[in-house]
Amino acid sequence: MSSSSSQKKIEEAVRTILTEIGVEKGSEVFRNTPKRVAGMYAELFAGMKQENEPGITSFRNPGYRDILAIRDIPFYSMCEHHLLPIFGAVSIAYIPGERIVGLSKIPRTVKYFATRPQVQEKLTSQIADFLFQKLGAKGVMVTIKARHMCMEMRGAKANHSETISNAIRGSFETHPETKEEALKLLSS
Repeated sequence: MSSSSSQKKIEEAVRTILTEIGVEKGSEVFRNTPKRVAGMYAELFAGMKQENEPGITSFRNPGYRDILAIRDIPFYSMCEHHLLPIFGAVSIAYIPGERIVGLSKIPRTVKYFATRPQVQEKLTSQIADFLFQKLGAKGVMVTIKARHMCMEMRGAKANHSETISNAIRGSFETHPETKEEALKLLSS
């Protein structure tokens, strides 16, 4: 299916929704919104069309043996159950093995996995597993703090609630003191 064909099908689906919720066919909303929504979905779900994983640029480790942390990487995703926004921040700690990462690749990795319908648990694990495997890291920890509009706008209406998830790999799993140090770095 071509991209243009997909766009047209999404536009038609949005027109159907607008009709069913009572928007008048001659209104400006009915005329322009379907195209805007289709374009927005193409952008928000770009990860569904990406065939290749994000590239990880790495460099020979100059001897660094401790924890490196990157905090508060913003992300935006969509709940796979309701197609409503999930947004927040991802913080990542890792202990390099023989290679260190080009730091800009970490936010790109977050964006890659966030641009598809998600649940927070899966997103957290996907980022941790990918970085742990691709970097050959001794340990990786990923913490996500997020707000879920499916919980705030509907259902429970739990306004401003925050969901926190962790994924822990390698030495952070096996060395409690290292895990505690990383948790402090990511939460302070």
